[in-house]
Amino acid sequence: MTTDNAFELDGRPLGFEDGETIFEAAHRVGTAIPSLCYDPRLEAFGGCRMCVVEVEGMGKPVASCTTRITPGMVVKTRTPRIDRVRKTLLEMVLSENPDREVSADRGLAASEMNDLARRLDVERGRFAGATSGRSRPADDNPFILRDYDLCISCYRCVRVCAEREGDYALGVKGRGFATQIAAGFDGALGASTCTYCGQCVQTCPTGALGDKQIMRFESLPAEPKTTRTVCAYCGVGCSLDLVTKGDRLVGVRPAMDGPANLGALCVKGQFAYDFVQHEDRLKTPLVRNDAGELVPASWDEALDRAARGLTESIAKHGRKSVYGVASGRAPNEAAYAMQKLMRMLSGAHYIDNCSRA
Repeated sequence: MTTDNAFELDGRPLGFEDGETIFEAAHRVGTAIPSLCYDPRLEAFGGCRMCVVEVEGMGKPVASCTTRITPGMVVKTRTPRIDRVRKTLLEMVLSENPDREVSADRGLAASEMNDLARRLDVERGRFAGATSGRSRPADDNPFILRDYDLCISCYRCVRVCAEREGDYALGVKGRGFATQIAAGFDGALGASTCTYCGQCVQTCPTGALGDKQIMRFESLPAEPKTTRTVCAYCGVGCSLDLVTKGDRLVGVRPAMDGPANLGALCVKGQFAYDFVQHEDRLKTPLVRNDAGELVPASWDEALDRAARGLTESIAKHGRKSVYGVASGRAPNEAAYAMQKLMRMLSGAHYIDNCSRA
């Protein structure tokens, strides 16, 4: 920042970066400006107008997310006029939105609109009229709920699909109250270019899009807890949060501050976690008896049997007769231990990882 790059925010002199918007500068210094269409990962849209502020010399409030700061600008984020405009705008949005609470289980941002209504002390009922939402209960994809009765046409789902994923699976059809979010040629997600990354779910501020996988466990009474970890499916190293209720893994959420992914996950990282608690998952080692049948064994017995079989094969057929394939679901430390074991055991480099398949 240079000495010339200064402006006033709510009576407070501040510096700013070239190209910085009022919204960005305000949040940088801890001044909260409400919004429903803003996602810091996306190009500013200015659609909901909830982020309007007053700028000295401008006759009308301006959208702070799309207004770049100029030297000497004087900005007010809270005035009686601005509060009145925001409340009216939110009342109009709520007028076509069903009066029901939406579970935070649906997605990271699912409670944003209802939380904002409580924060601004806004209630439904002042305005009434046509509604534009039309849900897609017949879309039988296993991952994403499309409850468009809750949609407010903020277009965050459409924009994240295009700008972050490059899939362009979602689009907008119609105008005015006929506006609809559509997949492909207004069909099911499975018939579109959707890759089920789940980013649309996590950016939706109303719960119109929901994570069907985690919603299976909404009735569990335990409070959800999150544990930060790294996805083990490939070598990118995406950060994610495991959501648990009691001793049950109920879902996966992308880490918006993950250095490798910034909130992005592939379909496996987002939804393929049932193997963790699958009923067919082995809970004890199995070895073959004299009849060739798999029977339970202790860890010592199983490890001794494996060691004996490997050493006998190398002695009989040479060091290249054995190889190891590490699991893509194992952590990096386990993969390292596996390659170390195989190279020390046989002296060969016959080790691979199933993630490459």
